Amino acid sequence: MRFDVVTLFPAIFDGYLTQSLLDKAIVRGLVEIQRHNLRDWAEDTPHRKVDDRPFGGGPGMLLQVEPTVNCVRDVDAMADVPARKILLTPQGRRLDQRLAEDLATSDRIMLMCGRYEGFDQRVLDIIQPEEISIGDFVLNGGEVAAMTIIDAVVRLLPGVLGDEQSSLDDSFSRGNRMLEFPQYTRPREFEGHTVPDVLLSGDHAAIAAWRAEQSRARTIDRRRDLLPEHSKTNPEQTNKLS
Repeated sequence: MRFDVVTLFPAIFDGYLTQSLLDKAIVRGLVEIQRHNLRDWAEDTPHRKVDDRPFGGGPGMLLQVEPTVNCVRDVDAMADVPARKILLTPQGRRLDQRLAEDLATSDRIMLMCGRYEGFDQRVLDIIQPEEISIGDFVLNGGEVAAMTIIDAVVRLLPGVLGDEQSSLDDSFSRGNRMLEFPQYTRPREFEGHTVPDVLLSGDHAAIAAWRAEQSRARTIDRRRDLLPEHSKTNPEQTNKLS
């Protein structure tokens, strides 16, 4: 899979792209990530200015339509496969595991990272990107949100995780979208806290049943809205999660 990231601050990604599973996936050729500095498409060449005051007044600056549209079109032409274009914005569809799984089926994704007060509306009207939010809060820019999407998607790609079962057992990843069960490792006892006996029993059927029970109990306690029976009785909540 290829990611193209359009940003004013490509250096923000320097450390992120060289660590952990993502770095290994890039080295192995499972993922390609290209960064593109929006200022390279500035009409005001000496100052590389790509923002201006909003018409009608108001605080802050807006990213201009001309350099942004030119950038997106040029970047899209850099590979044979057209990119699935995503604009990171608090006004977009909420990112969840289902959306991450959908994005993971794409061959190429372009992530458009806003700054200041966002993009001129004509960028959205012309490019018509998908708008995605990572939550009901505001960031200084779209770069952290772009990293979140990359992280959520890359781990779903075949060969990235050492054990493919890992992503299937994650919270929200199964058909019922329940939260993941508690997990334990050595030592068996620490400060009076012990590992449940069933996990030491070697009885795989009993362990599977215990994990399913714990997963459901944790979901009821923390995210009852994820349960199928709750969705059936609350269509409004179902829409929020889709």
